[in-house]
Amino acid sequence: MISAKGPAWASCGRYGLVLLLAAVAVQNGAASAGGHYLTPRTAVAVVCASVLLVARVPWFVAAAATTAAAGLWGWPMLPLLLVALFDMAASRRVAAAAVCCGVVLAANTVAPGPVSLWRPQAYGASLFLLLAVVMGLWMGSRRRLVQALHEQVDHLRVERQLREETVRAAERSRIAADMHDVLAHRLSLIALHTGVLTTRAGALPAPVAERLTLLRTAATEALADLRDVLAALHDRQATTGDAATAPVLRDVRELVDQARAAGQDVDLRVQGSAEQASAAHRLALYRLVQEGLTNARKHAAGAPVRVRVDYGPPHTVVEVTNGPGRPAGTTAASGFGLIGLRERVQALGGQLSAGPHGAGSWQLTARIPHPAPIDQDGAHR
Repeated sequence: MISAKGPAWASCGRYGLVLLLAAVAVQNGAASAGGHYLTPRTAVAVVCASVLLVARVPWFVAAAATTAAAGLWGWPMLPLLLVALFDMAASRRVAAAAVCCGVVLAANTVAPGPVSLWRPQAYGASLFLLLAVVMGLWMGSRRRLVQALHEQVDHLRVERQLREETVRAAERSRIAADMHDVLAHRLSLIALHTGVLTTRAGALPAPVAERLTLLRTAATEALADLRDVLAALHDRQATTGDAATAPVLRDVRELVDQARAAGQDVDLRVQGSAEQASAAHRLALYRLVQEGLTNARKHAAGAPVRVRVDYGPPHTVVEVTNGPGRPAGTTAASGFGLIGLRERVQALGGQLSAGPHGAGSWQLTARIPHPAPIDQDGAHR
């Protein structure tokens, strides 16, 4: 990361350089004037240094002032002219810099011999002028390159943030779709069984029959409300492609069997029973194992994979560990799969970690706490 102090240090360096060159111009002007400092040359040197340092002064003012000073008094004012030429070249004003060089060299052909730029070496001053323009062009190109790189980095950062938000939104949509399928199934069963019981209301006490009717009505209305609410969260376009493979309470053994059939070496160890975990936990666990096996195929093809599932309680734990292997080479990693998994796990109050595990191995671990049990009065214990 480039420090924010860089421009400040550059400004201080330029300020000091211009002051130093102004002092040199005053000294040289005094030397060419017989040792007198209170001369028009000193005043012109101070004015040129001032217009070079004040940022609000238009660039052509500094160019005109330094060009006129160097044209009238020759080499004592040359250092300040070099700064102005450097600034013009850095700002892509090469034509203006060339005009200033031509005017100065032409004016010095009639300047007094002791201060003329053509003496004592005919082309020495021309080389200095050319060097200032070339250095200005190089520095200007470098500044524009650095600025373009900064803008590109900022653009990539914003683009990545937008992609992460898209992945999180898509994962929330999948969660809504999965929970809709599971809860709709459960509520449908409640409505079905209560409906069957209400057909035998004649053999039941009146309060019980009334409660059954109320329960059946509440289950039906809850099912309708659930569909309305989750439909607003369900992005149909994002989940249409996954509809055929939506893991509605499917067991992880199916994933492992499919991976083994595809030639992947997978060792599965399951502790506890799936019924010990809630439906949301089982859906998240299925996605975690699915993503872990997919990443192992992408980044460690041929490596053995160890899958451990613990339904708890008090936690639902899943670990997917793969050994070192070769990248598949045919798939491009998006880098956003773990973002969706982390969104799902955090929504359940759990933690997700993924990273190196041993020599060349990689491990994906998720730990999701079970919800607190509920008393008969509806309070969490």
